[in-house]
Amino acid sequence: MPPIQDHPLRYHLANELHARPFPAMQSPSTVIYLAVKQPKEAVHRDRTLDLAHLRALLDRHGAAHPQPGSTHHSAQLGRYTLKWEQHTEFVSYTLYGDGVSERAFDPADFDIFPSDWLTEAPGQRVTSLMMRILPRPDPDDIRAKLQDWFVPESLAVAEVLDDSAVVAGDFRIDPAGHMRFAVFANATTGSQRIGRVVQRLCEIETYRAMSMLGFSRARGLAPTIGALDTYLSEMMAEMTSDTVPAEQTLTQLLQVSAQLEAMAAQSAFRFGATGAYEALVNQRISLLRETRHGGFQMFSEFMLRRYEPAMRTVKSTEKRIATLADRARRGGELLRTRVDVERSAQNQALLASMDRRADLALRLQHTVEGLSVVAISYYAVSLAAYLMYPLADVMGISKGMMTAMITLPVVGLVWLAVQRVRKKLH
Repeated sequence: MPPIQDHPLRYHLANELHARPFPAMQSPSTVIYLAVKQPKEAVHRDRTLDLAHLRALLDRHGAAHPQPGSTHHSAQLGRYTLKWEQHTEFVSYTLYGDGVSERAFDPADFDIFPSDWLTEAPGQRVTSLMMRILPRPDPDDIRAKLQDWFVPESLAVAEVLDDSAVVAGDFRIDPAGHMRFAVFANATTGSQRIGRVVQRLCEIETYRAMSMLGFSRARGLAPTIGALDTYLSEMMAEMTSDTVPAEQTLTQLLQVSAQLEAMAAQSAFRFGATGAYEALVNQRISLLRETRHGGFQMFSEFMLRRYEPAMRTVKSTEKRIATLADRARRGGELLRTRVDVERSAQNQALLASMDRRADLALRLQHTVEGLSVVAISYYAVSLAAYLMYPLADVMGISKGMMTAMITLPVVGLVWLAVQRVRKKLH
């Protein structure tokens, strides 16, 4: 093949498809699972702390460290095999080994995670589970074990992957603080298929727990949303009754709108992640290809009854916030229009008042012009009289007669001069 330059991410992205293979497990086996998440800003957490915590566990067993920046790692910890994965919001630890303890779901099995190491975890436990993988016995024996291990009221049981195994779980936290799942695998079921079933059960529980964080957020926002809804309705009533000035109501509406927008922005990621986790839960359950076993409810039926209402609450809360924000926005637009109309009317009244004032000013100007003609004419006649007094003596006319003779011509000239100046100004 002729030489050609590869994209720098070609091999990395191709290897990513094969980076998280399903574990291979025999029957009987024990699975211990733990998921850890930081309580706040988990997406933007310092991921080097996750690797440091993993290395601390590996050092206790002399296992090899992962490569810097790794998002997954496998190692042997005594009789257990560790599978570590770093996700967007959480980190998961899966330990599995051959054999099962005499006591079903013995809390001592979880001691593979040292207590002091758990205390130093960079986050909090989202979920932890213990899984017991056993050869598939007869149906009566399975029923007896299920009644002994799980809470019957919430027990979900199904035959999966074309009746390759029977899986069971009640999604309840036992006294030791862990979820419990049981897998009864057929003798002919391969280790890879058992690993796929175990991986999907771990993912179902993890994504269920992560999606319920959105339900908690929705339930916490419910009182605030209800109060804002009532307050917004009251302001809408004030708009129609005209009991409160529009400017005051507009200010209140803008505050409510800003509060709703902030609430939507703060909840957008959590609600979006909840939708993604819900889709993963439903997808993983569908991949199990369930069929009914012994009259028990299947996992899909359990989720439909217990899990789906919580997810609908999240969607309803998200939609309600958006609806309230739209109502506040539309109310603000209506109030802005009303305020603009009122201001336009005020401006028109102001312009009419200015027109009246201008008309009065014009009339006053005409009056002043008449008075100014009289005043200017008075001074002009006086000056002209002083100028014409010598001629009066020569002509034998008295000064009074001379003043009387020049008064009308001077007044006329002054009036013409004022009119000419006014004409030039206009």
